[in-house]
Amino acid sequence: MTFVPTLDSETPRRPRLPRTLDPVEVRILGSLMEKQLSTPEYYPLTLNALVAACNQKSNREPVLELSESEIERALNRLQDEKLVWRVMGGRAVRFDHNLDAVWHITRREKALLTLLFLRGPQTAGELRGRSDRLQTFESVPEVEELLREMAAHSEPLVRELPRRPGQKEERWAHTAGGAVVETEPVAAEPRAGGEPLSARVQRLEEQVAALTAELRELKGKLGE
Repeated sequence: MTFVPTLDSETPRRPRLPRTLDPVEVRILGSLMEKQLSTPEYYPLTLNALVAACNQKSNREPVLELSESEIERALNRLQDEKLVWRVMGGRAVRFDHNLDAVWHITRREKALLTLLFLRGPQTAGELRGRSDRLQTFESVPEVEELLREMAAHSEPLVRELPRRPGQKEERWAHTAGGAVVETEPVAAEPRAGGEPLSARVQRLEEQVAALTAELRELKGKLGE
């Protein structure tokens, strides 16, 4: 059976994020939330099922290759933070997340967090398009409104990222893993003197023509 602590008026509430979660912990929590929402009949997960979910190649960015020992160590850390429980009984130990109680989140919020945990920063449109298996959202504005409500919490689990040059939509990220390091697209190295492509092509054609003439002259001298 699962032990879930209860809070009374005299029990101080723990902070949502007592520390920054590492990528393995984030992947575990995202996988647990995903399977709880999408396949509740197979939830909670055994260790083998959790390893498979964490290393799944679809709906994961990036794709990881985590070992069973890595996941077990991370589960122990998450249990220390009361974010995961071991469910005893049956033929195998199973694992259940405790985020509903610790983070006080709704199913709709959980669906968006799941996608952000598993696939990183995304736009509201991407989140809506990828959420069908977890929760139905009628429109992109509905997702945007919920994200803004979540970001306005005293201990927000999501935040809006600055719009990058040339980007049309804002992207959103979870805050459980600490600061989001944004990588700018790698720009092509500038050409010498900013020379246009047409000029470079013309120069190369002239060089090829000169080499061809020299080769023809050399063959003539050799009597070929």
